[in-house]
Amino acid sequence: MKTLTITEGRGRLGYWLKKAVEGDDIGFMFEGKVVALRPVEVYASDYALQEYGLSEHEMASAEKRIRHDVKSARARREVRPFTGGKNDFR
Repeated sequence: MKTLTITEGRGRLGYWLKKAVEGDDIGFMFEGKVVALRPVEVYASDYALQEYGLSEHEMASAEKRIRHDVKSARARREVRPFTGGKNDFR
């Protein structure tokens, strides 16, 4: 494992991140401990929990509320479908 201080890694952080993604063991010394850089998979089912701390029930309620809000906004013609054309940005 290549172990770096924060100062050593800061200047070439992109390089070290790339090396970690390629499978090299890279670690940073922080408060006397080695913290490893490793790629992780993010799954849609746990994203809301990880990012916002929502339970499954809270996420289901939020999804229902958001769908309702978008449907209402579409009915009021405040939201249009995105087709990828240049006119979508007007």
